[in-house]
Amino acid sequence: MRSLRWKARVIIIAAFVLVGCSTVPITGRKQLDLVPNSTMLATSFQEYDKFLKEHKLSSNQQQTQMVQRVGVRIQKAVEQYFQQKNLSQQLNGYAWEFNLVESEEVNAWCMPGGKVVVYTGILPITRDEVGLATVMGHEIAHAVARHGNERMSQALVTQMGGMALAVALEQNPSQTSQLWMAVYGMGAQVGILLPYSRLHESEADRLGLIFMAMAGYDPNKAVEFWQRMSQMKSGQAPPEFMSTHPSDETRIKKIKEFLPEAMQYYQRPGS
Repeated sequence: MRSLRWKARVIIIAAFVLVGCSTVPITGRKQLDLVPNSTMLATSFQEYDKFLKEHKLSSNQQQTQMVQRVGVRIQKAVEQYFQQKNLSQQLNGYAWEFNLVESEEVNAWCMPGGKVVVYTGILPITRDEVGLATVMGHEIAHAVARHGNERMSQALVTQMGGMALAVALEQNPSQTSQLWMAVYGMGAQVGILLPYSRLHESEADRLGLIFMAMAGYDPNKAVEFWQRMSQMKSGQAPPEFMSTHPSDETRIKKIKEFLPEAMQYYQRPGS
């Protein structure tokens, strides 16, 4: 019986793949994309507002202004990059927003439409604007590469029988909201749905380096940030084969390989 259910699920997924594929705007990779962008944006804005109502914004004006300053610079870089590639329509409907939330959690994320949250717990590791740009460039890259759309599409197929997002929200609001939170790393737990795959992480690392470089932040400094992350996690990180995320050693190696490309976009302040 379990085998039959699994075969049926494979058939459903294959059918959706045939009719619901799109292309990652920058890398050209084919991805599963079953949810209309208008629906994703509307849901994103609703869930983002809900999150902000349930969490305390930082009262540290200096840190809050830094997050907003870095966010706007990355935003402008993204918009410039997409304009150069004749992909500006991919950003239609975006309503960028950057908030700093009080939390000891070492985390940051970006929902569709440019809705970004940085947790205060990550600031001791980012240390400065360049470290913060590394994180925000990476998270914004996930959003503009439509990784969240892809993960939500996968979740709707594998966990909700291919149900449309709007229908899922209406019929199973609690379960769908939990899926959404897991997809975007808002407290996701192993065993429910890990936020992003190794492929997604590598894509976001590469694109994030380009965006921070275009924003005037030296992408070489990204290596130092990930080295600090590695030191913080020393003795805690699972083996690479147990995680969807690349190991710190693998990630840093790949980032160094991406640096020559990113440096072509580096616009030094005042240049």
